[in-house]
Amino acid sequence: MKDVWVALGLTMFAGMATGIGSAIAFMARRTNYRFLSVTTGFSAGVMLYVSFVEIYVKGVEALTGRYGDWGHWINAASFFTGMLLIGLIDNLIPAEENPHETHSEAETMPLHDPRAGLLKDQAKAQGAHGGTPHGRKLMRMGLFTALAIGIHNFPEGLATFLAALQDPGLGVVIAVAIALHNIPEGISVSVPIFYATGNRRKAFFYSLLSGLAEPVGAVIAYLALRVFVGGADGAIPPQVMGILFGGVAGIMVYISLDELLPASRAYGKGHDSLLGLVAGMVVMALSLLLMK
Repeated sequence: MKDVWVALGLTMFAGMATGIGSAIAFMARRTNYRFLSVTTGFSAGVMLYVSFVEIYVKGVEALTGRYGDWGHWINAASFFTGMLLIGLIDNLIPAEENPHETHSEAETMPLHDPRAGLLKDQAKAQGAHGGTPHGRKLMRMGLFTALAIGIHNFPEGLATFLAALQDPGLGVVIAVAIALHNIPEGISVSVPIFYATGNRRKAFFYSLLSGLAEPVGAVIAYLALRVFVGGADGAIPPQVMGILFGGVAGIMVYISLDELLPASRAYGKGHDSLLGLVAGMVVMALSLLLMK
């Protein structure tokens, strides 16, 4: 049971990073886009390396131990099913409300201005925004972004939780990678909600709420697995864990290639994205070697 609480704690940490992103947006003097580029590239490097070198291999070991050579086929099918699942989720979200849309420095600058909330309140009092169609559209965009991130975070939470449950050391590294990836997502939620309401607390609250989907998704998935496929003691059979690891590897590869790397390129300059990617792979490789 202790391992379950450790895994849940790491998943909670990773999900709450959306709140960190929102706090940075409001408290920092300006958004450091090169930092975001390197960190999202770093996160992609960690997730790609660990997916192919560690998680996919764990799936093969579990499945071949149960099904022999057919385990390779089942693991490969699980991998691509994971990619298909997250791809379907991604395509259900309207492009204009995609949580990985980058925001320009001009858009985020008012978040760093202490007077911005007061000026916005004055504008609403004068009827310039607030109840206007533009204000409602911004609020709708912010809420849909929060919902979209929440939906994305369900499989991410499952990935972090399962990895931490199997290997706490590996779970720590994945949790950090997911947390870094969630920081710019917190900004994506905060920007439109702040512009619609002028309320920093409300923008921060919704960004934090979107991150809660990770531990919630992990708990729901874990309880469902225990009920439907768990043994007499509630333990999840190795072959089921193998299938889940294959799917988790596919999910993480998709997130890295479709979301993190494009965002990293958009935020950075020159080779910032590549430097972050390679650094993430190096750190992940060293971590795995030191844990053996």
